[in-house]
Amino acid sequence: MEEKKRFWEIDALRGAAIIMMVVFHFLFDLNYFSVYPVGVYTGFWWAFARATATVFILLVGISLTLSYSRVRESMTSGQISMKYAIRGMSVFGYGLLITLATWVLLPSGVIVFGVLHFIGVGIMLSRPLLNRKWANLGFGIALICIGIWFYSLRFGFPWLLWLGLRPATFYTLDYFPLLPWLGVMLIGIFIGHRLYPGGRQRIKERSGPVVNQLSWLGRHSLFIYFIHQPILIALLYAVVL
Repeated sequence: MEEKKRFWEIDALRGAAIIMMVVFHFLFDLNYFSVYPVGVYTGFWWAFARATATVFILLVGISLTLSYSRVRESMTSGQISMKYAIRGMSVFGYGLLITLATWVLLPSGVIVFGVLHFIGVGIMLSRPLLNRKWANLGFGIALICIGIWFYSLRFGFPWLLWLGLRPATFYTLDYFPLLPWLGVMLIGIFIGHRLYPGGRQRIKERSGPVVNQLSWLGRHSLFIYFIHQPILIALLYAVVL
C-alpha cells in the first residue's frame, strides 16, 4: 500500500503549536505548584493558551478535509462514516484515560471534557459536513457566537458540561466544550477546502533543520501530548519541589 502523503506545512504548524502548548503548560505548572506566580488565567498567557488551542483545532479540521479527500472515491458513504466514528471514539478513549489519570492524581481539577474528549466527539459530529464548504463557515461562526454567549452563563447542574453549560462552582484543568470549539473545527474544514481543493497540495515542498524538526514534532503530537506533562512535573519535583 502506498504511504499517505503528509503535507509538510500542516505538520510544521502543528509542531509549532506543540511548542506553544509545552511552554504554556510549563508556566501553568509553575503557577499551579506555587513555584512562581504566573498569570495564566488572565491577560497575555490566557490569550496565548487559547491561540494555541485554536491553531490545533483548526488543523484538526483541515486534516479532516485532507483525509476525506483521500477516501471519498474509494469508500462508500457508510464506510466513511464508520471510519470517522472509529477514529472519533479512539481519540475520545484517549481522553477517558486522561480523565482517569486526573481523577486519581489531581481530583480537585479532574478533566471531564478536555481537548481529546472534544476532538473525538467533534470528528464524529463533523462527518456530515466534510463534503461541504461554505456551510462549515456559516455553522462555525454561529457555534462560536453561541459558545461565547454560553461562557458568561452559569447553571445549577453539570449534565451539559460537554456542551458548554457550566455550574458556578465548576473547576477543571482542561475544558473544551463543543460550543464554541466545534465551530473552530468547522472553520478548519472550510479552510481545508479553500486551501486544498480536492486534497491537492499547492505549497512548494520545503526542508531545513527548523522545518524538519517542527514537522517531526507535528507528526508525533499525540505522543508528545501524553508525555510532556509527566516530564515537566517530574523536572519540577527534581529541581525545586
